[in-house]
Amino acid sequence: MNILLTGGSRGLGLAIAQQQLELGHSVFVVNRSVSPELSELLKQHKQRAVFVECDLAKTDTVKETVFGRQIGNEVPIHGLVNNAAVAYDDLVSNLDPVLVSTMFQVNVFSPMLLTKLVIRNMLLHRTAGSIVYVSSICSHKGYKGLAMYAATKGALEAFSKNVAREWGTKGIRSNCVVPGFMETFMSSSLSQSDRDKIFSRTSLRSATSIESVASTVGFLLSQASSSVTGQEFIVDSGTV
Repeated sequence: MNILLTGGSRGLGLAIAQQQLELGHSVFVVNRSVSPELSELLKQHKQRAVFVECDLAKTDTVKETVFGRQIGNEVPIHGLVNNAAVAYDDLVSNLDPVLVSTMFQVNVFSPMLLTKLVIRNMLLHRTAGSIVYVSSICSHKGYKGLAMYAATKGALEAFSKNVAREWGTKGIRSNCVVPGFMETFMSSSLSQSDRDKIFSRTSLRSATSIESVASTVGFLLSQASSSVTGQEFIVDSGTV
């Protein structure tokens, strides 16, 4: 399979890329830059790991950058993983419209645009493909300072459910994975005290495993989930 993955430079995205490459699939990793970890992965899988340079905050360039210059419609896409995201954490009373707008560009508008382009690719190649959106537990449980970020993830979940209904007759599936708090770059700004409070609210009293979330994404990309669409899979160590 050919998988298009956004945000694969570190953390969950890197784990998804690694798992898919180990299964023998080809992965196109869409990122602004190459991290040392991604660079090593690209070296290990030279024939099947491809870096696609793109700034997802610039939605007007996504089509030309990803499909025009670097992939092309002659390459069939079997799976799309919308994982890239930026977080703007603050109280609603301090809301900055510019920062919120940028966050929506990356977290919502670019995934919507890539969904459009990938669906067209799947229709062209008559591919029964899978689209996966990475949401967040904060769209289901309230957390102080995450209202704006949660809004972007809630929008993705609503969009995914309707994509599933709209394109199911063509064999195109759409699902969300909803991770709990993982030990990633995005959560690194939290103090240990804040992390302990969050983890104490889970049934397992632990951070959500990155590998577990990546495996759930892999399941939704695979034929093992061929009858699954329009769903949200919560992987959160038992928070909800």
